[in-house]
Amino acid sequence: MSADRAWVSRFPWERSLGARPLGNDLTEFRVWAPNAGQLALRLGETDFPIDAEGYGVFSTVQSAAQGTDYWFVVDGTAVPDPASRWQPHGLRGPSRVFEPSTPPPLGLAERVPLDQLVILELHIGTFSQEGTFLGAIPHLDELARLGVSAIEVMPVAEFPGARGWGYDGVYISAAHSSYGGPADLIELVDAAHRRGIAVILDVVYNHVGVSGVDALNAFGPYFAGKYGTPWGKAMNYDDEGCDAVREWVLQSAEGWIREYGMDGLRLDAIHAIHDSSPEHIVAAVTRRVHEANQDAIVIVESGLNDPAVVRPPAVGGWGADAVWADDFHHALRTLVTEERDGYYAEFGRVELLAKAFHRPHVHDGNYSSFRERRFGAPAQDVEPERFVVFDQDHDQVGNRAFGDRMPPPARPLAAFLTLLSPFTPMLFMGEEYGERAPFQYFCDHIDPKLAEATRKGRREEFAAFASFGEEIPDPQALETFERSKLTRVRDQELAHLYARLIALRAELPAGDADVISFDEGERWLRVRRGSYELLASFADEPRSFKIASGAELLLATHPLGYDADGRIELPALSGGLLQIAAL
Repeated sequence: MSADRAWVSRFPWERSLGARPLGNDLTEFRVWAPNAGQLALRLGETDFPIDAEGYGVFSTVQSAAQGTDYWFVVDGTAVPDPASRWQPHGLRGPSRVFEPSTPPPLGLAERVPLDQLVILELHIGTFSQEGTFLGAIPHLDELARLGVSAIEVMPVAEFPGARGWGYDGVYISAAHSSYGGPADLIELVDAAHRRGIAVILDVVYNHVGVSGVDALNAFGPYFAGKYGTPWGKAMNYDDEGCDAVREWVLQSAEGWIREYGMDGLRLDAIHAIHDSSPEHIVAAVTRRVHEANQDAIVIVESGLNDPAVVRPPAVGGWGADAVWADDFHHALRTLVTEERDGYYAEFGRVELLAKAFHRPHVHDGNYSSFRERRFGAPAQDVEPERFVVFDQDHDQVGNRAFGDRMPPPARPLAAFLTLLSPFTPMLFMGEEYGERAPFQYFCDHIDPKLAEATRKGRREEFAAFASFGEEIPDPQALETFERSKLTRVRDQELAHLYARLIALRAELPAGDADVISFDEGERWLRVRRGSYELLASFADEPRSFKIASGAELLLATHPLGYDADGRIELPALSGGLLQIAAL
């Protein structure tokens, strides 16, 4: 919690929750526990009484140095601290007092403008063979050389077991124990900053993992009985007792910025957050993040196609800095592959990618046959760099039956269009050199019933795939996790293409594309950005294009040809970048 706001706190839950070292080996412990009939703090073998501050908040100051384990004892049962910053023995172990041995790293000295940002999404457990925060550090130099300016780290809040994607975290302020814990995360952030790389942390505030529901319920009404999410109980943001739940989340968001030096947060699936409060929790998180560091950014994943999430609060928006744009991915993938199942069925026309190159809300209030209703809203007033686009990400790879990446023939053109778009591009770890390993869905649930339900659900979801004779990977199996680790075997030609695309991206003018044209029958797209022109062919045979006199070819995904009339010939599924001498 910011020091300048502490003195105006009107309610006890607005003061720092959790364990806060005060110096001289003293620690203040504060917890919101209106459901508790009896409450104590356990240090070692001793239970200490804890004083009521009102509104269900209790606190005590005890002799407890850095590294001291503790529990809250709720009606006779020892339970971890909901605001824990360290769970060294996992979800069911004690919490531990944490204080950085060195000052936490500050954010980057200068914020990288959105229109210059190149993000790489990574999963700590599979990014290195060690699968830890420290194991990721040796690979940062390569990213810096490539031109990656930010890493987006998939969720690290303490989740069940030793391995998982992290979207079922429970202790939302505790850096995961199997990755190395909070001190090692701080070291990773510091190492990234020393290389000029910003760190954006993926956080989940729409639900917590099922394994933690009972533990949180022991303290108070953390969950909303009137709402639900596809993954579990919805958080209580607008019902009785919600103020303390909101503050628990807000202190978590602020803590990642202030205490760990994060340069931003990515908020997972905000469309699954239910909140009728005057200030939506997403707007409140964004405000608190900006208060903690005015240069920090908030990126949201929204399945709403609603530009309000990035509009300023002054005009009724939620104030986020950027938003993921799934429609761009769908419009692109269905042109470079033959996939048309599920929500892909609405895409597959060049016209829709042309529309997405203007603003990536393909659904902007028009009818969605997949949803059987109108969907989305126009976003012409939102600057293009405030949309994050990608041709691969953890969802679009990992939620496939076998976690297979983009087919190799599609990769060059997909990268070409993503990295040279007017939007903020994001890569998924390994795609920048043609990684061969899949990224499969894996977990390590500590509750046997939940583990079996996850296995069963995965088999049922992809039953049609199994009928072809290939077994759906067991998400609980260690081999599924190990199979998903990066091999770092490089496709040198593709790696060179990515490096050239990122370098050339920096030369293209920011802002809207000037001219976008296409031919549905011939399956080509042309995009003019200042004096640069992108040519892309989605045809399964070569296509020729008339080009301006004096145009210089800067890059091509494949070897190109020229005819006697000076026309350029693109092979199937390829692209080229031209610079026009004069406009």
